[in-house]
Amino acid sequence: MNSNELILEIGTEEMPAGFVPKALASFEELLRKKLESARLGFTNIKTLGTPRRLAFIIEGLPERQPDASIEVRGPQKKAAFDETGAPTKTLEGFLKAQGAKLESVKTVISGKAEYVSVTKEITGLPSAKILGDILSDLIKTEVFAKSMRWGAFDMTFARPVHWILCVFAGKPLDVAFGHIKSAALTYGHKFLSTGPITVTSARDYIDGLSSAFVVPDPDERKAIIKRALESSAKDAGGVLMPDDGLIDEVAFLVEYPVVIRGSFDQEFLTLPRGVIINAMREHQRYFSIIGNDGTLLPYFLTVANTKATDPEVVKKGNERVLRARLNDAKFYFEKDIKTPLVKRAEALKGVVFQAKLGTSFEKAERFTELANYIGSNAGLCGKWSDTERASDFLTQSLNPSEFDREKVDPAFYSKLVLGRSAMLSKADLTSGMVGEFPKLQGIMGNVYAKRDKEADEVCVAICEHYLPNVSGGTLPVSVYGAVVSMADKLDTIAGCFGVGLIPTGAQDPYGLRRQALGILAMIRDKNFTFDLDEAITKAVSLIGKKLLHDKDKVKNDVLEFFKERLKNQLLSEGLSFDSIDAVLSTQGWASNIPDAIKRINALEAFKKHPDCQRLSIAFKRVSNILKGAGDIQPKPDASVFSDQLEKALYAASLKTEPLIRAFCEQGEYLKVFIALASIKEEIDAFFDKVMVMTEDEKVRANRLALLNFVRLLYFQIADLSKLSTPST
Repeated sequence: MNSNELILEIGTEEMPAGFVPKALASFEELLRKKLESARLGFTNIKTLGTPRRLAFIIEGLPERQPDASIEVRGPQKKAAFDETGAPTKTLEGFLKAQGAKLESVKTVISGKAEYVSVTKEITGLPSAKILGDILSDLIKTEVFAKSMRWGAFDMTFARPVHWILCVFAGKPLDVAFGHIKSAALTYGHKFLSTGPITVTSARDYIDGLSSAFVVPDPDERKAIIKRALESSAKDAGGVLMPDDGLIDEVAFLVEYPVVIRGSFDQEFLTLPRGVIINAMREHQRYFSIIGNDGTLLPYFLTVANTKATDPEVVKKGNERVLRARLNDAKFYFEKDIKTPLVKRAEALKGVVFQAKLGTSFEKAERFTELANYIGSNAGLCGKWSDTERASDFLTQSLNPSEFDREKVDPAFYSKLVLGRSAMLSKADLTSGMVGEFPKLQGIMGNVYAKRDKEADEVCVAICEHYLPNVSGGTLPVSVYGAVVSMADKLDTIAGCFGVGLIPTGAQDPYGLRRQALGILAMIRDKNFTFDLDEAITKAVSLIGKKLLHDKDKVKNDVLEFFKERLKNQLLSEGLSFDSIDAVLSTQGWASNIPDAIKRINALEAFKKHPDCQRLSIAFKRVSNILKGAGDIQPKPDASVFSDQLEKALYAASLKTEPLIRAFCEQGEYLKVFIALASIKEEIDAFFDKVMVMTEDEKVRANRLALLNFVRLLYFQIADLSKLSTPST
């Protein structure tokens, strides 16, 4: 068979930048599935895209489908033949529909039933005949977060579709999307090109667009943008401030990137650096230029989508827009600094966090207390006295800047830092600057805290407590920032679960999954050993009367929510499901997350031990017998043992118990599992020769107690019965 290429392009009005890469990935995945389902092999799919087009080049397609033999299952055997073995009308109808004869009928078993089946030979169709339908269906598939209708037409897409290009093996291929029919034509840049471009191959397509001022390959556009930005920054006497995320975004805003450099007044450099960068980046998509020493220079870079007739006019226009934005920032900043951050914290009493969960001040009080609970249990700080309250940390008497940290107890000083940081962490939400530039929350709190001469640790924690703000994002560097961040996030999760705002499917408006992953990431990063189970209990109790559901159920639901996040996190790191399940099935898995992960890694290593499989099988038998045993006496009575094998198992277990306890205290879990393997022979012999469920009630109860004693050797570390074995 000859190999052929297919080019599909969907031409639209300008789509939002974030839509394009996601749509390309979704359509590519669908294409692969549809082609594989249609038995059409291919060597590669290349995706190309701009704000005005989504394109796919599929290489190595065959001229036609290969022939195939498929098994078609029919009715159950009992419905296909009567009592005498003669075919029924049901079977005759099935054979007629499949064009098959009685002698071709076979019997297959599915589940607990027998069915008849026939093998059907299918002749492959020409690829061109199949591809048109595949691609027409593809374009109709909803892959966008939001779609729209236009005109009087019934189709939906991210933006109105203007043309479809489709060529297979050098010839136009018929594809339809509503009233829009495909052709072998594409179109260049909206302003810089004229007329359609005829396409017969992928080379034609790419070269034709390049000559019409379109760079269709996103990676090529990004490289062009980065080179031009770096060159222009160098010409200005500085270097480009790295921002790959903004380059990625801008690459999907333009088809033909042109970099323009502008400047702003030096006076604005008196504003905090983050304010200037945010005003340029978030509102205007401008890039910053810094000096070799890292200081911000009074220049910016923007990426236009076209060659300007007069670049100076474009530059001046961008400078004018930025000047207005920075003037606003200057106004808000000068107004904000007139009010101390402590007073702004009090103003949170008038800011609603969530209708059912109260104000942001109430939230701050909750997670300030929770931060102390976590910090004290992690060995970071001292506990509050019986009379201390969250709001006390807004007073000067408990302000850490009033104390010499070298002369006071470290636990006391840390208590002050955590309390002050947490109570001030949301204060900048009442500032004009954050109201105008929401992404500066935390950053402005840090700036204002420094101006108010708050302790350095407090300033850093205020800035860091929003981290990580994306899954897999930057984590707090300071331990105080991490504790306040965890407390804030845990309060949000517990509160939302407590009032029924639980994530479902793709819906997670409060970002609870992301926040739970962030908490787990910080626990692991800082090696925090506090009890997450108890911290959740505390967080739920602090919601108090605002809870709309039973507190025990809320706590258990939140704990399960964290367990699922941790499972997924560990699976993504390549750890085995059964090892994860074995440890996270233990009752106290959340009492020390780093320790639980250590146990999982030890189990992964133990799987290479020659006795692991047999030991796991033995422990499955232990687990299965004990599952329905009801109440079991706390310990076996050695005087009741009548069989030498049960005596041997008990003696081996008693000998191993102190070893296991010592290894657990040292965190040497691989040695724990190897020690357990040392009693494998006694366990196997016991199960092979001893009847556990004997009729003698006293002996039976004692043997169950013996098995429970064996199980308790490992059950708090990992449920070894969860490990996969050849039979499971």
